Amino acid sequence: MTRAWLLPEQIADVLPSQARRVEELRRTLIDRARGYGYELVQPPLIEHLESLLTGTGASLDLKTFKLVDQLSGRTLGLRADTTPQVARIDAHLLNREGVARLAYCGPVLHARADGALASRELLQFGAEVYGHAGLEADLEVIDLALDALGAAGIANVMLDLGDARVLRALLAGAALDGERLTELARGLASKDAAALASLSQTLQTEARTGLQSLLRLYGGHEVLDGARTTLPAREPIRRALDDMPAKQAA
Repeated sequence: MTRAWLLPEQIADVLPSQARRVEELRRTLIDRARGYGYELVQPPLIEHLESLLTGTGASLDLKTFKLVDQLSGRTLGLRADTTPQVARIDAHLLNREGVARLAYCGPVLHARADGALASRELLQFGAEVYGHAGLEADLEVIDLALDALGAAGIANVMLDLGDARVLRALLAGAALDGERLTELARGLASKDAAALASLSQTLQTEARTGLQSLLRLYGGHEVLDGARTTLPAREPIRRALDDMPAKQAA
């Protein structure tokens, strides 16, 4: 017989000692972001589903709790990621000229946890720069991320850097829907050669070869030289590789 006080799987209470530490860390992270000029925003925990998932992939859809609004009859979603909400705020509510720096720190809920030991209720902190496509914005966010990790007491950090321009250049001209593009990106992130080969079967030979090369291109500065010889000689890829040393120096 189920006891009424038991919580759902991978959901837990936060008791006083841990709650105090979480709140102190939340305040520290927000203060760090403010020190870099970021303004705090607080999106709602629940939104219309189509707004919440606009421009996102299938994986976020699977993680999103869904329910019906008893007032309107429309489908609502409990946010599994705050980033799309902040993008909506910048585009439709603030709509500022120039650069906008927005930070957030609040709970997210996952219908499916990221792992067997992971919680389905998380506290997500993030910082977004809008209105600046230059390398400076990337460097600023990297600097803030490392500063925030240091403030959280995390030492010996290893930061993995990539550049979406490389993947976009390899897939330029390919007819891919959002779900398949998400699966390709996931295959690259997990270095799943079999999945990547299956998903790229219909792509041109140059794109398939480039994707397989990306699986082996990880490491230090020496990887950049290998990337220049193995990846297609396309201008966006060249610019991305030229910018990478500056990001590593950050």
